[in-house]
Amino acid sequence: MHLMLLLVALSLAIAVRWAWRARTESWNTRWQTTLGAFLFPPLLLITSAIAILCMGPRGQMMRWHEGWGSYGIAIGFLMVAVFLFAQLAWQARKSFQQVKQMPEETVLEIPVRLLEHSTPYIAQIGFWNPELVVSDSLLETLDESHLQVTLTHEQAHRHYRDTFWFFWLGGLRRLTAWLPNTEALWQELILLRELRADRWAARQTDGLLLAEALFSIVSASQMQTEPWIAALSGTRLDERIDALLDEAESEEPQSYFVWMGLSIVLLPLFMIPFHF
Repeated sequence: MHLMLLLVALSLAIAVRWAWRARTESWNTRWQTTLGAFLFPPLLLITSAIAILCMGPRGQMMRWHEGWGSYGIAIGFLMVAVFLFAQLAWQARKSFQQVKQMPEETVLEIPVRLLEHSTPYIAQIGFWNPELVVSDSLLETLDESHLQVTLTHEQAHRHYRDTFWFFWLGGLRRLTAWLPNTEALWQELILLRELRADRWAARQTDGLLLAEALFSIVSASQMQTEPWIAALSGTRLDERIDALLDEAESEEPQSYFVWMGLSIVLLPLFMIPFHF
């Protein structure tokens, strides 16, 4: 039965990933479908492995006899998951320590860490309470009004705790890199994260100014040599600017559809009491 559970979970995980296609609907719909397709496979595999771990290598369930083979696969999968998240946490801690060593400045009444770099750069780095890192070349590239909207965009990332949530999403990305469409889903989530921050900033300031700031940053950057500016490249930049200029887009009510669908991943845990 353990092996059957693993095979069913794996089959569903692959099917969900294969079925996903990039959409062009509203931001809220795209966010739900993308996040659901990204989260469902790894969470189902994890809960299935935890269920097998709790049931043990011996016993009987609905006349299916268990063995060490599937039990070992489940333990191995969970150990890999722990290792990958531990490795990611170590890398994040190392990066945050480097940020702490940067000089602290105040830009437009906002505390930032100043990075000496020839390319315009701004990002939140950390976990639950990240530090805002700004390169000196960004301060030279943008005037005060465009710098203000750019800082507001970064405040949106802090408002939504993007550094915290994308730490866990990044770990799941590594864990299921072998599943189809993992990288495509990840890139879509990054774009949708930026679109959400753009929308939040546009409500606080001026969307046109933010669009101009994005274009200025890209114009002053050498994108082919700076992979961390990928969220501003090619069609992504066009889509972000189009969204900022589309004043007709309205705020949609929050939907819990994705969370209701994800509750299915808990089903393997409900099978534990039937094992004896």
